Amino acid sequence: MATFVDTSIWYAAADESDTDQDLAQSILAQHVDSLVTSDHVLVELWNLVRIRSHHSAAHQAVSAIHASRTRVECTTDADLQAAETIRQQFDDQAFSLTDRTSWALMERLGITEALSLDDHYRIYRYGPERRRAFRVLP
Repeated sequence: MATFVDTSIWYAAADESDTDQDLAQSILAQHVDSLVTSDHVLVELWNLVRIRSHHSAAHQAVSAIHASRTRVECTTDADLQAAETIRQQFDDQAFSLTDRTSWALMERLGITEALSLDDHYRIYRYGPERRRAFRVLP
């Protein structure tokens, strides 16, 4: 079973000063053979690390993911369209574009489990009448 990895987990695992670093690294290690992320997550991670640290740290964080067994999926036009539908249906929430395209990608690929420290992953619902929730760890 594939497990989607959100930016929040990648960032916590990479940042030595993050209070969730040990947790993020541990949970990634537990799922090492099933990890999937998206190109949008990698871009968001790169920008976040660059802003909070520096260019070379951003490159190192993204390169480490590429060197791992993590499968990186590319966001499609259909995912972007689904993300816009999510924005319209959840207009009371401040879901980021990366979150929305991640959920669209997860739905398209049939991924129901996510590693995330972002509460938005626990709020979002999908499927018939938007009654299904992703299994979010930790």
